[in-house]
Amino acid sequence: MSAGKLGLIAGNGRFPFLLLDAARAHGLDVVVAAIKEETDAEMDERAASDTGVTVHWMSLGELSRLIETFKAEGVGRAVMAGQVKHKQIFSSIRPDWRLAKLLMSLRTRNTDMLLGAVAKVLGDEGIELISSTAYLEPLLAKAGVMTAREPSEAELRDITYGVEVARGIAGFDLGQTVVVAAQACVAVEAMEGTDATIARAGELFRTLDDGESTLSRALTVVKVAKPNQDMRFDVPVVGLATIAAMRAAGATCLCVEAGRTLLFDLPAMVRLAEEAGISIVGR
Repeated sequence: MSAGKLGLIAGNGRFPFLLLDAARAHGLDVVVAAIKEETDAEMDERAASDTGVTVHWMSLGELSRLIETFKAEGVGRAVMAGQVKHKQIFSSIRPDWRLAKLLMSLRTRNTDMLLGAVAKVLGDEGIELISSTAYLEPLLAKAGVMTAREPSEAELRDITYGVEVARGIAGFDLGQTVVVAAQACVAVEAMEGTDATIARAGELFRTLDDGESTLSRALTVVKVAKPNQDMRFDVPVVGLATIAAMRAAGATCLCVEAGRTLLFDLPAMVRLAEEAGISIVGR
């Protein structure tokens, strides 16, 4: 991609920093729209140490300010990177007039509908929203087993079942993760996020201590993209925190969708997974 200024709408986690590093490595000056409710304060330190990075802090509902900032900075392309918690979008948000008008026009208030509408508004203002995997293609999951231990036969059956269920719920924009045991669905992701879903599954199994459960205690986590995934936003992401959550919950296998899931710090993920006896597979 050509050099120039890139707008970065930064959510939480490491994703914005990884994308920032990649964009700078491509010679781009980056204008960061840091979300007060989500973005790590480390973003200011990054701007202080790099003259090619400018940071503007704004609240989640300030769509007009976002557009005005990018226009004033000469941004023609922008990318969204980092999670914005679903509950923030629909409960904590204080919309300005432009975002309030957009929200009133939505047929359904799910994340895809909202972010798609924001992307259209940006496009109408001459700011193209590009794929959130831009510059990060090497981090997309590859097909195959990534750990020394391959999934067991039981885990493979759970993967097959879990992929089918996960794709079903993802098609309704409910979530992208399911936790499965013995081909039974233990937990389904909604607004709480992947790691909280895994923790809930682990907590549920910790209560099954009466010896009456017929389910295997081995949990398999399956994470997929939506059937019509818009790669500009809400792309599945897995990192060290997910492996740590699996370890705490007693989960033994992770399956992610190859080519459509970003894996952050894969070598460290694999080391942590292997210490815990967790198998990781792309499918």
